[in-house]
Amino acid sequence: MTRTHVVSGAASGIGAATTTFLRAQGDRVITVDRHQADVNADLSHPDGRAEAVAGVQALTDVVHGLVPAAGLGGFTGSDPALVTSVNFFGAIALVRGLQPQLVAAGQSSVVFLASNSITGMPGWNAEVATLCLREDEDAARAAAAATEAVMIYPSTKAALAWWARREGVKPEWIGAGIRLNSVAPGKVETAMTAEMAADPVFGPLGDSYPTAIGRDGRPEEIAAPIAFLLSDAASLIVGSCLFIDGGTDAILHPISPEGWEIGPVEP
Repeated sequence: MTRTHVVSGAASGIGAATTTFLRAQGDRVITVDRHQADVNADLSHPDGRAEAVAGVQALTDVVHGLVPAAGLGGFTGSDPALVTSVNFFGAIALVRGLQPQLVAAGQSSVVFLASNSITGMPGWNAEVATLCLREDEDAARAAAAATEAVMIYPSTKAALAWWARREGVKPEWIGAGIRLNSVAPGKVETAMTAEMAADPVFGPLGDSYPTAIGRDGRPEEIAAPIAFLLSDAASLIVGSCLFIDGGTDAILHPISPEGWEIGPVEP
């Protein structure tokens, strides 16, 4: 049976690698991006998100897997409110909007892109993560606007990982046959990494990140675990966050990860 997946941010980086990997194994992939995709839409605002959902729904009645990979790096000088809207609220809107198609698949899976910056980059804005988890976009954007974007990127990624964990065990998700999980890549050779190298804050941080394998990751090395989490072979994995970073987080935190504590969050 041919499975149908949806990948946002599919024009480049991990989204493109995931699309290539899934198609190589014989699956159908509907791509979503601002340009050069099956569905062209801007996930930074509600109208664009609605267009993305409607565009996918016009192409399929069933979604077996969804990878909302679209995101902004939050580099120095970037708009932190925009990073918040795209990275967290754009992803959540796709998942909520396509829930009927995920249910129609019988058994389906969603894989979010978190980041090992959650634990590897101290000082990120926990308030923004909390407001994201409350799904209050206006408040989250306002709080983000007071902080440099480099400290908002991990906030949005932490919120995605926690949202998948919190929501994943609920009746409307796993009870409907939909598994929610996330992956937390480390430094990966993408256009975003090249931009990061030139950033006055992210650049030195990226250079100082240790790895057990002594090199950056490749996009296909993230795509393969994502494909596994989308597959029926991962049927027991619910609400998990898989670090795919060549051992960086294990080196920094050999006993247990730090940086997950973001305070009480209303369901």
